[in-house]
Amino acid sequence: MSASPNNAAWTLSWRLFRHEARRGELTVILLAIVLSVAAVLSLSLFSERLQSALTDRTAEFLAADRLLGSDKPVPDEWLDKAREQGLNLAQRVQMRSMVFANDELMLADVRAVDNAYPLKGTIKLADEPFGLGKPVNGLPGAGEVWLDSRLFQVLGIEKGDKVEIGEREFLVSAVISELPDGGFNVFGGDPLVLMPLKDLAATGISGPGSRTDYDYMFSGEDAALDAYYEWLEPKLDRELHYWRSVKDDDSPLGRSVRRAEQYFLLASLLAIVLASVSIAVAAQRYSHRHYDPVAIMKTLGASGAMVRKIYLLQVIFIATLGIVIGSLLGFSAQYVVAELIAEKVPVALDNWHWRPFFIAIFTGVVCAMLFSLYPLMKLFSVPPLRVLRRDLGANVGSRIIQFIAAGSAIFVLMWAYSGDLKISLILLVTGLVLAMALMAVTMGLIWLGRKLGQGRMGAWQLAWARIQRRAMDNSVQLISFAITIMLLLVVLVMRNDMVRQWQEQLPKGTPNYFMINITDQQRPVVESHFSERGLEMDKFYPVVRGRFVAINEETIRTDVTKEDDDSGRRGLGREANLTWSSTLQQENRVVAGNWHGDTQSSDKPYQVSVESKVAERLEIKLGDVLRFNIGSEVVEAEVGSLREVNWQTMQPNFFFVLEPAAMQAFSPTYITSFHLPTEQKAQLGELMSPFSTVTLFDVDARINQLRSIVSQVSLAVEFILVLVLCAGALVLVAQVQSSMDERQQELAILRTLGAKGMMIRMSVIAEFVIIGIVAGGMAAMANELALYLLQSQVFNMQTTVHWQYWLLAPITGALVVGVLGAISCWRLLSLNTSQLLRRMV
Repeated sequence: MSASPNNAAWTLSWRLFRHEARRGELTVILLAIVLSVAAVLSLSLFSERLQSALTDRTAEFLAADRLLGSDKPVPDEWLDKAREQGLNLAQRVQMRSMVFANDELMLADVRAVDNAYPLKGTIKLADEPFGLGKPVNGLPGAGEVWLDSRLFQVLGIEKGDKVEIGEREFLVSAVISELPDGGFNVFGGDPLVLMPLKDLAATGISGPGSRTDYDYMFSGEDAALDAYYEWLEPKLDRELHYWRSVKDDDSPLGRSVRRAEQYFLLASLLAIVLASVSIAVAAQRYSHRHYDPVAIMKTLGASGAMVRKIYLLQVIFIATLGIVIGSLLGFSAQYVVAELIAEKVPVALDNWHWRPFFIAIFTGVVCAMLFSLYPLMKLFSVPPLRVLRRDLGANVGSRIIQFIAAGSAIFVLMWAYSGDLKISLILLVTGLVLAMALMAVTMGLIWLGRKLGQGRMGAWQLAWARIQRRAMDNSVQLISFAITIMLLLVVLVMRNDMVRQWQEQLPKGTPNYFMINITDQQRPVVESHFSERGLEMDKFYPVVRGRFVAINEETIRTDVTKEDDDSGRRGLGREANLTWSSTLQQENRVVAGNWHGDTQSSDKPYQVSVESKVAERLEIKLGDVLRFNIGSEVVEAEVGSLREVNWQTMQPNFFFVLEPAAMQAFSPTYITSFHLPTEQKAQLGELMSPFSTVTLFDVDARINQLRSIVSQVSLAVEFILVLVLCAGALVLVAQVQSSMDERQQELAILRTLGAKGMMIRMSVIAEFVIIGIVAGGMAAMANELALYLLQSQVFNMQTTVHWQYWLLAPITGALVVGVLGAISCWRLLSLNTSQLLRRMV
């Protein structure tokens, strides 16, 4: 009894699969799928583990994974639910209050915490004010407080003295060097006081009328935290409560980590695109090499349905094997990378992430199917007559189906992986623009090849003639090379720009100590005192505290109110630091109007420059007149310019900068800064002892923490870049390999006609060099478009034109594609005529 068609299809497909596996026929498409799965899995798994490690590291600066803030105590039911979800819980009550000692007083940020604080990070205490901190376990005992170094300086106290807070007296038992959630606000923060939560009630400072914040900190598994928030969200009153995570952190640290996470996502998306291109190339070659077997099967009576089933099963076998091998290689690669950087970047290998495996498998299946669709349709349409007439091929009339299937597959994969529609659309649109531009360039190359390929035949003429003759294949190859080079450029340039901006944010010698409340009389003494000890002071900024009270005679709210309160036009809600200067501050850029240092005149009203985001939030426009109350005096100034400010620099920045003439009647205090190496920190006591009224801000610990995170992220970015570059190189090799069959026929004909080996070799290299130059040049232009959209719309970075890559990309394209082409074809070029003819049989 004969076998059923289904069994026959399975049997034939399996035999064909084993036969081609032994002969190496499946090498290209199998390697393409292995590459796609391995690249996506290694990048996404490493990225997720790295993001998890960085998130856990940066959670230390929140002292928890999540924080629920409230203007009043929350119901016990909410806290009981968190404990039921298996979450760790800590409580912190925060308010501002005066601290008294030795007939001196100072406003402080009082934090009362329970015994579970902090859930993440460590507290560091110093032996003396402004001394080096050491990690400690535990909290202040009953009746004790820990104080910020500035309070010791202003109040003139030492450890073991007592201070008054509200109605209670406390023993000062330690000097706070660093709290994990101390924040990055250098100039707006009050000195910290840490006390036990159970002692707060006795102070009486949190009673009716006080502005008290109740913070509830949570830590635990992400799934449990997300489930808890899903339960909690409907119960929150946005006027009373807010929910924060590390990703909501708008400090320089938070912005750096978010930008790194976006980069990891971008790199993984580009790996998917590279993988897709490699599979498309491999599937095209696989289909073309099976025209004859399909024609023979149809001649022997195989139905179209059986042929389709045989080759679809082939794709399934290849995809399955490729996914298995790629998963093993991808997992091993990310494990090796994680081990190599374990000392500098704490990537936890014991945490298991299933999502990258699902994405990698999904990538392999979708790429194998959708990118094989058009080549397989061509394969299924091969007529039986091809057995007799070799010039007959597939009969699928248009490549539109291929482009739609390929574009859809790429977009679906990117969107499924990232969940970020904006990044996916940017990459898709720039890729389409590049592809269309390259089709037009290909037409130009065909015309140029027809002109340059005429006349006396040399290596260059032969190369141009081959470009003209293989126009369609060259167009596909050109698009593949250009897209690959463009994607590699995007990853490389993004990495360079991102790391450069991080390093510029904290250059060597960044001031790590800031001094405020310096009077006019103290300023020359301070400068001289520090200069004698070899320390250079930064610029002195004059400051006067004032309230912003009106815009164009319209009174604005000056107190802190709810955003949806319609009782008046919105204001800052607090006093502002007003400064004046005729020189534009470094890292400030005028984006509208003219800087008053260039235009001030006695017959014009006083000018003020406003930070652009504050102007947008408060609806301030050029020409508006702003009114400030400074004590009992009133100052009015017209908005002459709007400034863009880089808030990530560790230097004083201001919302309002007035022209000097407006502030002549006021006596300012000054802000300045200096850099003191950590090993010289013991000198701080001597440096500050003559200036008891000057307040010192120590941001050295915060800068070191930020540098540590940036260093770890930068190192991780290096490895991500290496992985993507490897993926791109393999795609280029796969693309070159795809044209080997046709080149073999061309070489056999040329050698038969008497062409010399050297001329043939030089013509092949010249062909690849020409394609590489064009691909590199087009990639550089598309790279600028992609970078502009990504940096301006996604990464919120300053955009620049990267002129160096307009020259570097064509040269690199010529070298890389030329070398790869030469290496890939060298074995073929070394064969003599008889060997070439035997390989064609």
